[in-house]
Amino acid sequence: MRVAFIVQRCGLEVNGGAETHCLQVAQRMARHWTTEVLTTCALDYMTWANFYPSGTEQVGATLIRRFPVDQPRDIPAFNRLSEELHGRQKNATLSEQQEWMRAQGPMSNALLTFLDAHCDSYDAFIFFGYLYATTYFGLPRVERRAFLAPLAHDEWTIYFTMWNDFFSRPNAFLFNSDAEYQFLKKRFPSASLNGQVVAVGIEAPDTVSPDAFRARYQLFEPFLLYVGRVDESKGCGEMFDYFIRWKEELGTDHKLVLIGSEVMPVPIHDDIIHLSFVSDTEKWEAMNACDWLLMPSIHESLSMVLLETWSVGRPVLVNGKCDVLTAHCKSSHGGIWYHTFEEWRAALSLIDGETRRALGRQGRAYVKRHYSWDRVERDLLGLLAEQHPLQS
Repeated sequence: MRVAFIVQRCGLEVNGGAETHCLQVAQRMARHWTTEVLTTCALDYMTWANFYPSGTEQVGATLIRRFPVDQPRDIPAFNRLSEELHGRQKNATLSEQQEWMRAQGPMSNALLTFLDAHCDSYDAFIFFGYLYATTYFGLPRVERRAFLAPLAHDEWTIYFTMWNDFFSRPNAFLFNSDAEYQFLKKRFPSASLNGQVVAVGIEAPDTVSPDAFRARYQLFEPFLLYVGRVDESKGCGEMFDYFIRWKEELGTDHKLVLIGSEVMPVPIHDDIIHLSFVSDTEKWEAMNACDWLLMPSIHESLSMVLLETWSVGRPVLVNGKCDVLTAHCKSSHGGIWYHTFEEWRAALSLIDGETRRALGRQGRAYVKRHYSWDRVERDLLGLLAEQHPLQS
């Protein structure tokens, strides 16, 4: 089978959960199919400015095929349009909603034209993420062979009425979690939502040295870890407030270590350490060395970082307003969730080392049960075989 994976941006320099997820699945399934990623030349998810050259790049066994973005996003104009439509979302016309989607981007007419011309050149098209123009305008062009990994959660944009028709188009869905499926079932009660939970495989390195990480950055105190975009929309503002308040009230010697790009300003504080980008090895070392992984976001459809941290046996503290993260913790008994500063403080101050280790062990067992690559491969092969029995 020849299978195309469509995502808004893709490359080894791209630091994004959905994009990394897409490339990892495409590379893994190259054991069974001929896989390509169809994407844009963008690197920056805010501007969509062309960064990569158009054309092809071989990454492992997967071919990445890139198409230029028509024009960068006008961020002030997009923000004004979003604010306007958010305020009257139920009354926005389909034309206005589609205008918003074009402004959201990334728009690449070259990519859409390629889909039109090559609809019969692939046995299946798997679109990652419902929210971007590459999916909204691309999937209907190949819907006879289209699959969708929605990567959806409860956010205001999913209540646009344009999604009511769109979510009836894919042949089948690849859900990240049962919580995501249950949410979409509630949001789109008339859609079949045929598919299954597939998600991603998590594979920790054979050897991970927390001591090497501590020595490299002179981090000999206990520390909390955040991995991801440092962004208000990811709950980082509240995380900073909680951490600084905790330090002031209890005088703990913990540090807060951040790995990821800075979208919002990181507070200047002796105990907040922003490492920006680190190597993949260093990321795994940091996860293994931390006391807790913090996940303050309320908008997640999976969280690969959470699963990776569990895979090396460390506990997690997550925002209780995120149904997906809370469901992970309840199912695994590998983490704690909070709704208030008092609950956040209690988890960090009262749970001892033995209990943290037990949470980490339980999280690791959960990842082994539900997020192995063997399971992902088996489920994807089975799902596409149902749609293409002769090609399987």
